[in-house]
Amino acid sequence: MTEESAPLRRALFGALVAAIAILLLWLTWRAVPPGTAGVLILVAAAFVIPWAALSAANSLVGLLILLGSRDPPGFVLPALRRARPGAPRAVTVLGVCIRNEDMAAVLPPLGRLLDGLAQAGAGDRFRLWLLSDTANPHAAATEETAIRDFAAAHPHVHYRRRADNAGFKAGNVMDFLDRHAGEAEFLITLDADSVMTPRAVLRLAAVMEAEPDLAIVQQLIVGRPATAAFPRLFQFGMRAGMRAWATGQAWWQLDAGPYWGHNAILRCEPFRRHARLEALPDGSRILSHDMVESVRLQAAGWRVRCLPEEDGSLEANPPAMPEFLRRDERWGAGNMQYWQLLRLPNLTPMGRLQLLQAILLFLGAPLHALILLACAVLAATGAAPTGAVLLAVAAHWLCYFAPKLAGYAHALIRAEVAARYGGRAAFARGALAELAFMQLFEPLSNLNKAMFLATLPFGRRTGWAPQNRADRGIAWRAAARLLWPHTLVGVVLTAMFAASPPALALALPFTLGMVFAIPLCVLSADPRVSAWLRERRFAATPEELAS
Repeated sequence: MTEESAPLRRALFGALVAAIAILLLWLTWRAVPPGTAGVLILVAAAFVIPWAALSAANSLVGLLILLGSRDPPGFVLPALRRARPGAPRAVTVLGVCIRNEDMAAVLPPLGRLLDGLAQAGAGDRFRLWLLSDTANPHAAATEETAIRDFAAAHPHVHYRRRADNAGFKAGNVMDFLDRHAGEAEFLITLDADSVMTPRAVLRLAAVMEAEPDLAIVQQLIVGRPATAAFPRLFQFGMRAGMRAWATGQAWWQLDAGPYWGHNAILRCEPFRRHARLEALPDGSRILSHDMVESVRLQAAGWRVRCLPEEDGSLEANPPAMPEFLRRDERWGAGNMQYWQLLRLPNLTPMGRLQLLQAILLFLGAPLHALILLACAVLAATGAAPTGAVLLAVAAHWLCYFAPKLAGYAHALIRAEVAARYGGRAAFARGALAELAFMQLFEPLSNLNKAMFLATLPFGRRTGWAPQNRADRGIAWRAAARLLWPHTLVGVVLTAMFAASPPALALALPFTLGMVFAIPLCVLSADPRVSAWLRERRFAATPEELAS
């Protein structure tokens, strides 16, 4: 389980990825017809396949570890087994980045965390800092009043507001480390919607104290119990998928792990020294800062690890489809900046691979859209799918959804995991509902990313804007204003596929969500639909069932 095993592990994992990629490419080559459209599909698939193969390989390795180990988190993170229980020796800051947030939602979970740490006898080893980038004077005054009242009831609470938000969240954190970190050795980064339990926080601090050369430990993050239909369904599958994905990835990445920007612990001094982010050559700030900070620390010789344990680490997911699509656009804009960072000197090979993975995650969207368009052109000429086409589509689908399928298999095989969700029957019901919903939504989401990335070179930009975190219904007019282009694309593609009924039957799972994008957006935010799902405990999480 040491870094000395990294070359062998990575060679074995690389061989698995290569084998899956070769199989997918061969199946695609057998399926495409001769001609321009077929060549276009094959070329686009060649760029999509590496991500699909990586996804499938991560999931297979993760599933094997989840089923074969008595302690999967400890198996991939040995420091967890060496961690000393109890109060940490070092001082740790709980740093919460806020900007125009509803403090009535932000502060109660933090109060419960501080109270729990105090009850565990560790309250004097933690400091809570609320790091504000709120610019509006009225909002800032309200924010400051709420925090002052909160601090009167809890010790070791501090508040700092910047005059501007230079560098966005990364600049906020670095400003704190430069000016206010004081005696703290560790910083646990939290977002305004983060929730962590005292046990999870103490576990992170103990792991850092057990391994002095660790710079970051990133814990798995799952969705907070959701009342709205959209996040409820989305995060059910995301949780299952991340469990398998992160476990498999931690096995081969070892000390070159990810950082997702929150619900993680970092060592203050090396982070301050090596993770400072300068502006890009064009003067813009790095948007997706977390992965860059991770690879910078790795390049400096520090270790970054993932703790694939979901217990006690939560966040709120976007409450409705519009917020989700906007978040994806922010991430996409940030990940596309990594093209410029790949050329930076002194990065490790694993660091460059991590940046490339982040690029491929979003680059696949326009390529999938191109493949779907080329298939529609073929169908419009009357071409019907063959058995080879069906096999290739099924193989690509399995690889694309491999993380959540592996997570679902793990829970259904292990009765004790399914029991946390109300039993196998309840879990399977939630999994089927999520798969049906995401089969409609994923092609729509990919189309939105493709449309956004197509406009990015022409000046379209996004930044770190305040986020809506509250459940809300979506008016039909608002949904139509946002999604009419997606609907139009779906209608045109479906009409093209209609020239070949067999091709239409195969294409509908990928175009139906576009055609019905507007009602899908409205209904997945409708309070009545959400209440119906809640009452029947569809896609309920262990935290919801335990409350």
